[in-house]
Amino acid sequence: MSITGTLIVQMIVFAILVWFTMKFVWPPITSALDERAKKIAEGLSAADKAKLELATANKKVEQQLSSARDDAAKRLADAERLALQMIEEAKGKAAEEGAKIVAAARAEAEQEATKAREQLRDQVAVLAVKGAEAILKREVNAGVHAELLSRLKTEL
Repeated sequence: MSITGTLIVQMIVFAILVWFTMKFVWPPITSALDERAKKIAEGLSAADKAKLELATANKKVEQQLSSARDDAAKRLADAERLALQMIEEAKGKAAEEGAKIVAAARAEAEQEATKAREQLRDQVAVLAVKGAEAILKREVNAGVHAELLSRLKTEL
């Protein structure tokens, strides 16, 4: 065989190989590549969509956290205001109770002082009678001189 014949046979075999490859091998490869490219594009699209959803979710979470912080701050301020109000009320009640106790103590002290004065007056009257008795060297009748003793008490 000559080189030309071999070359022609090789060209025919190559042409058959190209035709067979184009007809039976190439379409499944291209379809697989197209399908893979489509899946990659869908994956990238889904990733972009997920990024957008994540950003939206993050914004929503930040808003909710911000509102929760604001709500917590409001509640804390309300609690502090209520605590201050309760403290002020307790101080007012304590001052009121203190004033009542002081007033009661003053009244009791006044009563005790009055009672002590009365006792002192009685004792002074008895001492005056005894002194007068000693001076007069005779017994003075307290019943007879009650008016005189009562005037003496009021003067003291």
